Amino acid sequence: MSRKHKSRGPHISPAYTGRLSTDPVPALRLPGESMDPQAAYRYIHDELMLDGSSRLNLATFVTTWMDPEAEKLMAETFDKNMIDKDEYPATAAIEARCVAMVADLFHAEDLRDDDPASAVGVSTIGSSEAVMLAGLAMKWRWRARTGEWKGRAPNLVMGSNVQVVWEKFCRYFDVEPRYLPMAEDRYVITPEQVLDAVDEDTIGVVGILGTTYTGELEPIAEICAALDQLAAEGGVDVPVHVDAASGGFVVPFLHPDLIWDFRLPRVVSINVSGHKYGLTYPGIGFVVWRNAEQLPEELVFRVNYLGGDMPTFTLNFSRPGNQVVGQYYNFLRLGRAGYSQVMHCLSDTARWLGDQLRDSEHFELITDGSAIPVVSYRLKGDRGYTEFDVSQALRAYGWQVPAYTMPEGAEDVAVLRVVVREGFSADLARALKDDTITVINHLDQLKPGGHFDGEQPFAH
Repeated sequence: MSRKHKSRGPHISPAYTGRLSTDPVPALRLPGESMDPQAAYRYIHDELMLDGSSRLNLATFVTTWMDPEAEKLMAETFDKNMIDKDEYPATAAIEARCVAMVADLFHAEDLRDDDPASAVGVSTIGSSEAVMLAGLAMKWRWRARTGEWKGRAPNLVMGSNVQVVWEKFCRYFDVEPRYLPMAEDRYVITPEQVLDAVDEDTIGVVGILGTTYTGELEPIAEICAALDQLAAEGGVDVPVHVDAASGGFVVPFLHPDLIWDFRLPRVVSINVSGHKYGLTYPGIGFVVWRNAEQLPEELVFRVNYLGGDMPTFTLNFSRPGNQVVGQYYNFLRLGRAGYSQVMHCLSDTARWLGDQLRDSEHFELITDGSAIPVVSYRLKGDRGYTEFDVSQALRAYGWQVPAYTMPEGAEDVAVLRVVVREGFSADLARALKDDTITVINHLDQLKPGGHFDGEQPFAH
């Protein structure tokens, strides 16, 4: 007797015949019955195999490898709620130490060795929350400067190359974004653009230490100098926030003499992502202020929660303590010497890869990995195919190398980008180079003419 085929419908189908389970599992509603933990694990584990390998995802800045000891510590602290500071005082103390270490790295004021609470800042869920908090502080300080503000529209000056979270901040908190355009041979903002855009209702200027498009460092010292001169001549006095999400844990070790942080008096706040070059799994970030004056007291809530008076300035409330624990592990494990060694090693790998791509005569380098370990490049001339064709062809080898067009002012420029992270070894870089050459030689024969231009899965 033949068995009738069951309709798949909106189900997850079992893969193991009678070994674990033969009944389909509903995908869009709770199953009616329980299942063995081994079966549940296998269903989910097998579906996740369809994701690309995170280690070969060269689009992301996010950390994809940590020491096994760090993974063990993080697994042990998944269940600790960061907000319960009375219940988990050791975790709270670790968070305060991390904030103090970040503030010290960026040369914040008023830090005292015996008091981690002297650092003005918080840990966050990545730089996205950190950006929101820094933006709110700038808006409140603008309101204090201008007095009666109803009917006036605050604005924020930044490049069109900012990460989308800045657009979210402006929309969510009713701030006019003033985007400064790029050019076909320039992908960072200039001091001249900034001076033309600021006015008395500008809450701040955003400078980027490591743009997500190319990895370039914006001229923060030059922007601050131009604003200093404007204020000295009787013009508006506008603060600067540094978005150091990508470069904050790189530049202090690769380029320690570069002045971009609180050593510039006009810089009032800085955000950084621990889950990028802080080398910690997502999601962990920090925002720190120059001093207490830059964080309006009205934005700090003091909550009587679970037995203690708790000052808090975050958008999130409950969150696991394991990200902070993982970051603290890295700070202790690596120290300044270890971070310096890691960043120099990553930079060496990025620059080697950049040299190989340049020497292939197919590509023009935009950034060579010397600023932060990011290599961005484009095709030379009209080769009969596009950067999107190259990106799609590399996927057949397992590599996820993003292709995308540049922001306003340079929309006609398409770019490929490789983020060199911890775990992307020199051997993997050699494999990527070899596969890229194979792909290019194949495309030279096929000349698909931009067949994959319409498929742009990567977006900023």
